Amino acid sequence: MLKSGAPIPARGYATESSKWHFSPFRFTRHALGERDILIEILYAGICHSDLHAASGDHHAPTFPIVPGHEIAGRVIAVGAKVRKFKVGDFAGIGCMVNSCGECEACKRSEEQFCQNAKTVFTYNSKDVFHGDINTYGGYSNNYVLSEDFALKVPKNADIAKVALLLCAGITTYSPIMYSKVKRGQKVAVAGVGGLGHMALKYMVALGAEVTCFDIVDKKVLC
Repeated sequence: MLKSGAPIPARGYATESSKWHFSPFRFTRHALGERDILIEILYAGICHSDLHAASGDHHAPTFPIVPGHEIAGRVIAVGAKVRKFKVGDFAGIGCMVNSCGECEACKRSEEQFCQNAKTVFTYNSKDVFHGDINTYGGYSNNYVLSEDFALKVPKNADIAKVALLLCAGITTYSPIMYSKVKRGQKVAVAGVGGLGHMALKYMVALGAEVTCFDIVDKKVLC
């Protein structure tokens, strides 16, 4: 049973170094706030940026790291002032879990550029709203976050496939929508990897005529 105001026990798999040797890891999530939801994680995708994070390619990693930012699961608890979710709903989590919500960048849905430097990423990030505790990702059994940073997933969706959309899917969907790709347009996809194959599927579904380029022949011919 969830104790009011108490940290939430969690377990997952963590790596202690850039060698990427995973082992079981127990830790705690912050307590459920009034606008927070607690998600039981059912599926988590594997993104190449997880490898970059643990290897220190972007910035110095803080070990141990529990990776994973393509997360899909079921809501199992909600805060007193949550309005968008109820217990039993399916939900998804991407690469961010909180921000100030008040600056101009946050107001235009560009929380990654929070002008008050309060962006909280899903893992390997300091949670400025909860005493600078380190965040741990989706290779775990649960996650607690602001309802504003969770995506509601329809009950009839294939929840296992939804997880993969929370990074690669969103990354390609946004520019396609911004570019207003239409039926019959000729569009090129450079690189048919994790993101490229998502872009290909989206644009075929939109009715575009798609040509793919890649340096690996079997990717283009498959």
